[in-house]
Amino acid sequence: MTSRVTEPGASVAVVGAGYVGLTTAVCLAHRGSRVCCGDLDPEKVERLSRGEPIIVEEGLTDFLREGLETGKLRFVVTAAAAVKDAEFVFLCIPTPQQADGSVDTTALESVAVEIGPHLVRDAIVVNKSTVPLGSTVLVKQLSGREDISVVSNPEFLREGFAIDDFLHPDRVVVGSTDVTAAARVGALVAGDAPIILTDPVTSETIKYVSNAFLASKLSFVNSVANLCEALGADVRDVLLAMGYDRRIGSEYLQPGPGWGGSCLPKDTRALAHMARKAGFEFSLLEEVIRTNERQIASIVPKVRRALGGSLVGSTVGVWGLTFKAGTDDLRDSPAVEVVRRLMAEGSKVQAFDPTTVGKEVAELRGSIEICDDAYKACDGADALIVLVEWDEFRSADFTKVRGLMTEPLVIDERNLLDPVTMRSLGFLHIGIGDPSAIES
Repeated sequence: MTSRVTEPGASVAVVGAGYVGLTTAVCLAHRGSRVCCGDLDPEKVERLSRGEPIIVEEGLTDFLREGLETGKLRFVVTAAAAVKDAEFVFLCIPTPQQADGSVDTTALESVAVEIGPHLVRDAIVVNKSTVPLGSTVLVKQLSGREDISVVSNPEFLREGFAIDDFLHPDRVVVGSTDVTAAARVGALVAGDAPIILTDPVTSETIKYVSNAFLASKLSFVNSVANLCEALGADVRDVLLAMGYDRRIGSEYLQPGPGWGGSCLPKDTRALAHMARKAGFEFSLLEEVIRTNERQIASIVPKVRRALGGSLVGSTVGVWGLTFKAGTDDLRDSPAVEVVRRLMAEGSKVQAFDPTTVGKEVAELRGSIEICDDAYKACDGADALIVLVEWDEFRSADFTKVRGLMTEPLVIDERNLLDPVTMRSLGFLHIGIGDPSAIES
């Protein structure tokens, strides 16, 4: 147990104004720290300085404008400009995946070199983004500063709930060989959450294995849904009953078109790569990844079967493009991949997502129309596929939807809609783990 020191009005720099960095910056400013957030993109810095959010996240706009109005938060161009006078420097740097599953640390290394000469004496540098094992040592070496401490403090933020997760975390993990630095970081970010103080490599490992477990749970649930279809069982009741078991819990027991986003795919592949490199055969994790790939690949054949065996010349409405509701993140989105596969088989796709209205979707090119509302996506469609669990889809006027479609076919890959209601309106409703689903 560590004593909880406080850091009132701490001077904080956040390097990187992406999803993790922006959440970290606005939340620390909300708690009273003086925060300077630096990013390479001048346009992004200008927009944020005007109080314009660059990502969709519940509560972010209010916190951003609060920080600017109180003077606790400001944005600058470059990491070097951000870190001057900062006691704490949070590195929220992109660490993209490479072809072999390993992590590209180029940006992290560049920033470490850049900020080194500008850090105050005894500064605490915090690796916040998910980074390879040993990154605290790497950052300290590249900074060229022996007088600083580098601490691992992985983020566990859920997109769509990031503000609440930052302010009310289940736990805070801090890894460092400097106990004092670790305690100070814990006091700055933990609030009333339990703090786990450990060594840097263990801290970095905790992040990877946590995401790997969540991915495993999702892959298991999707496999259970497919099993229910084969057995004639209703996955809704199966998972409801499972969730009441306290050993299992109800979180992450919702089947879908596969898991995606900026974290789970990258982190599971990175952990699998690290395991192979260490000579450990992590066959369970490898199968979790393959199961997810099969789940995504299973959707287009389901649509094809429902439309009589061919998608050539068909028009398919799609509801949802992000990897989940509550975010505008399209990175590694199963919905985007499903749309690509539909177009590859000859479908014209009419897609609607609340976050893409009036925008081009750079990830999708070809026979696709990005629609301004959900009903436009249904106009003349031979089938409608629900790929993201946006709440507004639940309350749609399905009598109107039925009148717009050429065929009353809904393939509900989130089990978002009530099948009894849909069938009473004349739809052929095909969910996941639904015993009435079309047989393969």
